[in-house]
Amino acid sequence: MPTSLNINGRVATVDAPPDTPLLWVIRDILHLHATKYGCGIGQCGACTVHLNGEPARSCLTPLSAAANAHVTTLEGLSPERARPLQQAWLEVDVPQCGYCQAGQLMSAAALLSKHPVPTDQDIDEAMNGNLCRCGTYLRIREAVHKAAAMRSNPQHAELLGAHAAQKGAL
Repeated sequence: MPTSLNINGRVATVDAPPDTPLLWVIRDILHLHATKYGCGIGQCGACTVHLNGEPARSCLTPLSAAANAHVTTLEGLSPERARPLQQAWLEVDVPQCGYCQAGQLMSAAALLSKHPVPTDQDIDEAMNGNLCRCGTYLRIREAVHKAAAMRSNPQHAELLGAHAAQKGAL
């Protein structure tokens, strides 16, 4: 049964049963691979996407629930890594194995859209349920604070972007 999705600002028509988990539609039909399968029961957060700006576990979200929503995956968050959150993630060296990072970034982005200057408690509550087997929770919190500061000072974001590009070239 064809279903239209608004995903990352584009409309895509997919042919899948309405109860198909959105995760499989994103990965197997639309070939967007940043969203990860982790546990399949909504406990780890690796599959987090935004539905109308709210974080949602795509492994538990049926295609039918996403049909009338705006879906954003990590690919649609900021393609050129220009977003302060992604720049802060790199500066603080948050990723280790990287598997959970798409879900972590999606939850953090939703938090910053609601709380531009979050407290530690805001961050801990928003990120609760996003598991990181490498234990980078303190760096995640630091990166969210750094991104909030960068958003309030765009000039710092430009300098950081140049630093991150130089670091990647080494």
